[in-house]
Amino acid sequence: MTVQGTLPPTAGCRSTPVLKQRGQREVFCGLTGIIWLHRKMQDAFFLVVGSRTCAHLLQSAAGVMIFAEPRFGTAILEEGDLAGLKDANAELDREVARLLSRRPDIRQLFLVGSCPSEVIKLDLHRAAERLTQAYAPKVRVLNYSGSGIETTFTQGEDACLASMVPVLPATDARELLVVGALPDAVEDQMQRLLGDLGIGPVRILPARSITDETAVGPNTVFALTQPFLSDTCAALERRGAAHIAAPFPFGEEGTTAWLAAIAREFGVSDEIFAKVTKAPRARARKAIAQASEALCGKSVFFFPDSQLEIPLARFLTRECGMTAVEVGSPYVHDQIHGPDLELLPQGPTISEGQDVDLQLDRAREARADLTVCGLGLANPLEAEGLATKWAIELVFTPVHFYEQAGDLAGLFSRPVRRKALLKVAAE
Repeated sequence: MTVQGTLPPTAGCRSTPVLKQRGQREVFCGLTGIIWLHRKMQDAFFLVVGSRTCAHLLQSAAGVMIFAEPRFGTAILEEGDLAGLKDANAELDREVARLLSRRPDIRQLFLVGSCPSEVIKLDLHRAAERLTQAYAPKVRVLNYSGSGIETTFTQGEDACLASMVPVLPATDARELLVVGALPDAVEDQMQRLLGDLGIGPVRILPARSITDETAVGPNTVFALTQPFLSDTCAALERRGAAHIAAPFPFGEEGTTAWLAAIAREFGVSDEIFAKVTKAPRARARKAIAQASEALCGKSVFFFPDSQLEIPLARFLTRECGMTAVEVGSPYVHDQIHGPDLELLPQGPTISEGQDVDLQLDRAREARADLTVCGLGLANPLEAEGLATKWAIELVFTPVHFYEQAGDLAGLFSRPVRRKALLKVAAE
């Protein structure tokens, strides 16, 4: 299939040497993924086994009132648990029993490890097996780590989805599995596009309910919607599924390339593809052009934060007219990030990992028009006169596919416009 507008430049960045650094890092906690996952999986509950700090993080990040009934909570490890004076497993079993008796709607229970539970070596995998035997088949109990000791915050979703793959039912059917948590409205848009292309059946991971028919087998092909799902990708391949490598669906070009890769896999004709995508592509290009006027000709510097950096840099350089100075990512995975690196024009430094002091020196020297970074760095850099964008907002905001392309460009253009207005006011 030939799809206009998706050919790579004459030389991309896939073969560019990667600057790898290890040192002090500025990252968010992996428990943060619960904030969007608990909204997605409507019959699931996320029980964090952690400290009061973990509980405060989730309450403040989610903005949940005390009277609400969210689908997450914290089994708080007290001093006696941490000191080994109590049987933490017995305490956990008691709390799970209380939770399930009070919330009979729970069909999936995730035991989420934290820094404190990992420090005391609490075996949540064995606990999940024990509780599954006690509550199956009504409740499925799984576990994963949301610890922020060695990971970046989006790996919480990756660990969660990877924990689900081994228990998915087996199938021999030829099916498309779309992997990655999306807002319901965005997921519905994607489903309509794939349906109009004649592609189906389409399964989703994570599904909104455990009763949804999500299965995997040797005839399953899957496409990722998030660039931080490397463990989930590997788990699906171990089940025999085949990965459809593609740029990620950010912006008009990325969305078209992502759909085109799936369309090729399912033998969709050029005529049908063009007919289905023509109108939404035009809307996306128009919205991007309007939202990105302030970005054209400007430079951008990415600190590593969410693993969205490479596809977003591709979007900003090729669709918004920006120049990337450095594109940092916590991890660079060629199988997953390679298609976007092929489209990213040569020029920027591609860096993996972080020594935050050295990277801050490079950012200060570059003084890019926009610096995309974590919350901990944004305010200090703003105080030094740099325009910044909070990286975490790009995860919490609907930004995938055609109808959100203009909003995605707007997220980057607003801080640039604000900086220009402040400069005029100061003069």
